Amino acid sequence: MFVSLLLTGCGGGGGSGSTVTTSSGSGTTGSSGSGSSGGGGTTATSNNVANASVDQFASGLSASNEAAVNIMYVKVTICAPGSTSNCQTIDHVQVDTGSQGVRILASVLNSSLASALSHVTVNGGALAECTQFVDGYSWGPIVTADVHIGGSDTATTGESAPGIPVQLIGEGSYSVPTACSNGAANTQSEDTVADFGANGIIGIGLFDEDCGTVCSGTTNNGYYFSCTSSSNCAETEAPISSQMINPVYALAANSNGVTDNNGVIIELPAVGASGSTTLTGSLIFGIGTQTNNALASSATILTTATYTGYVSVNFLGSNFPDSYLDSGSNAYYLNDSSITVCGSNSNAPGFFCPASTVSLNATITGTNGDQATPSFSVANATNLFNGCSTCAAFSNLAGTATISGESGSNNGSETFAFGLPFFYGRNVYTAMENTSAGGTDGPYFAF
Repeated sequence: MFVSLLLTGCGGGGGSGSTVTTSSGSGTTGSSGSGSSGGGGTTATSNNVANASVDQFASGLSASNEAAVNIMYVKVTICAPGSTSNCQTIDHVQVDTGSQGVRILASVLNSSLASALSHVTVNGGALAECTQFVDGYSWGPIVTADVHIGGSDTATTGESAPGIPVQLIGEGSYSVPTACSNGAANTQSEDTVADFGANGIIGIGLFDEDCGTVCSGTTNNGYYFSCTSSSNCAETEAPISSQMINPVYALAANSNGVTDNNGVIIELPAVGASGSTTLTGSLIFGIGTQTNNALASSATILTTATYTGYVSVNFLGSNFPDSYLDSGSNAYYLNDSSITVCGSNSNAPGFFCPASTVSLNATITGTNGDQATPSFSVANATNLFNGCSTCAAFSNLAGTATISGESGSNNGSETFAFGLPFFYGRNVYTAMENTSAGGTDGPYFAF
């Protein structure tokens, strides 16, 4: 199982891929089988729309492959700065509204493109990042690249974020420093496609960059390192301009002079109680900037805390102030001691296994005082996985938010995470900080 973890400061951190074995490069969609097939979403006929899928790319090659369900993917084109020919379109890049920045597994890049990407330098060394997730960490240097997404998945269509920092996870030029491997909340390395469960991650969350003033003003921040040799990487302050940038923030104006850089909309179809083998949907850039991305008049807008992206959730009479909506988490993650947790020897450790499906609701309150009370169901994870081994999407998968062995605010005891299952069957808006989106200032979630 995996769940994302928001970093402190002006920015977030993402949900990682799960610890499963996958093949590098292209991957296949889920095959037909039991469970209903998904469908719907907006086809990428406009340059601000990227086709999205939920499929079994990361499943089938590991005994723990159930953790690979509920992962939303898109294609991302990476180019050498200023080039439209030295480019590579990378499939199965995970969509994460809980983090900021484009991170690609170095092993999936071809040699021509890899050699053309120059390292960002800070304090006399190459800048590298220890990206921290709840279930592990990823290490790699930061390079400069042009990023394109949407349209027909080429360098000349879709949305473009030119010359932005991109992390190359597992690139190998610099050894992982102990301040990273021992300092992360979870010391499990996720530097390969097999461990990450995707070919990369595109963080399109609420903030402009992934760490902001926390990392620009503090040397021992635990995330950014200056590497002066292959074995000498020391923690460093990282100027905001060198940090991982939210690609939405960096979008350039399109040919009509429209800039879709104030947020995104995720459209995914509903999923039945028994699961779906594949889903197709859309990632739409901009909120209220074009005719295809208007903020629905019926949407409830929930503004978030300025520096954390948190909303407050009341669930079963208890308040969970560090809560969030996150497409990068593959389940609902919550604290309910009345629901049985699947055993460690089961095929779904850490998920819930109630005797029968439980119907619940939770009240989400934004910092603006507006509220929504969505309903959801929690099914027996073992029965779900056994009932549809070819399914890639489950709308009723949930697990415990509290992380065993961890203490402090990051242990999940104050968290309710609405993962990708929450996104099924509704349009979910993520509006960025320092922008007006559909007439309301971000950051906010809406649905």
